[in-house]
Amino acid sequence: MRQHFYSRFITLGGLNLSERIFMTSSIQSIRIQKEPGARLVDDFVVVEEPLEIRVEGKALAVTMRTPGHDKELAAGFLFTEGCVDGADDFHAIAHVKDPRTEGENIVDIRLAAGTRVDPDRLASAERNFYASSSCGLCGKSSIERVMQHAEPVRPVDVLDADLLAALPQKMRAAQEAFESTGGLHAAALFGLDGSLEVLREDVGRHNAVDKVLGWRFLQDRVPVDDRILVVSGRAGFELVQKAVMAGIPAMAAVGAPSSLAVQLAVQSKMQLVGFLKGTHFNRYGIQ
Repeated sequence: MRQHFYSRFITLGGLNLSERIFMTSSIQSIRIQKEPGARLVDDFVVVEEPLEIRVEGKALAVTMRTPGHDKELAAGFLFTEGCVDGADDFHAIAHVKDPRTEGENIVDIRLAAGTRVDPDRLASAERNFYASSSCGLCGKSSIERVMQHAEPVRPVDVLDADLLAALPQKMRAAQEAFESTGGLHAAALFGLDGSLEVLREDVGRHNAVDKVLGWRFLQDRVPVDDRILVVSGRAGFELVQKAVMAGIPAMAAVGAPSSLAVQLAVQSKMQLVGFLKGTHFNRYGIQ
């Protein structure tokens, strides 16, 4: 796997920072034995590495992710967890060298003056660095906690069936790494006219969503109340939660939604579509 380094300057909040970027492919070539026939061939797998998200040098969360667009991932995580409201809450964001590995698997965020991130405000305990894997909220209490941080989304007209049917193919056509590995989730933002704005891939479906929403956040274009979020897998509660926190009015999933995801979408006035495959799909929350 080829690795490249280069330096550049970024500016946030008026601060210029020299940033040394570690560029690595999201896929890795490995030698495998292919059956039948016991043939030795080269194949590709998705790269998966931990990313530690820090705020003012203090570890807040760790997630297993596919390297690339890490600053978007960190920004999107804080945004969709209800910790920050806009790009002006950030003073700077940069990779930090990890002495334990050859890569740069830490992103540190410096906050603007007067901004504070409280870990207790995290809308989801699943990836909270300070919570054990057995922690978490469920059912009605989960929805109530999300709604403490997010208003119902701004409704849009019911999405046209033909427009929805075309979205998965457009998304798949833009998935470069998936074609080589078959092992990446994707999330994409589409305009209400069906035009693709941005797509990100990651081994984790929640990371892919954080990356696309972080992309919008760092451009100071939030809430994301003028886009459709499309995901390549199922629509679990955590993904719908992130969409609600971002103000997204419509979400479509290639896979199935969960009962809690449907409840949250209905309460938030979000249009939710599942099993989106060609002209066949389900609309949820219809009375």
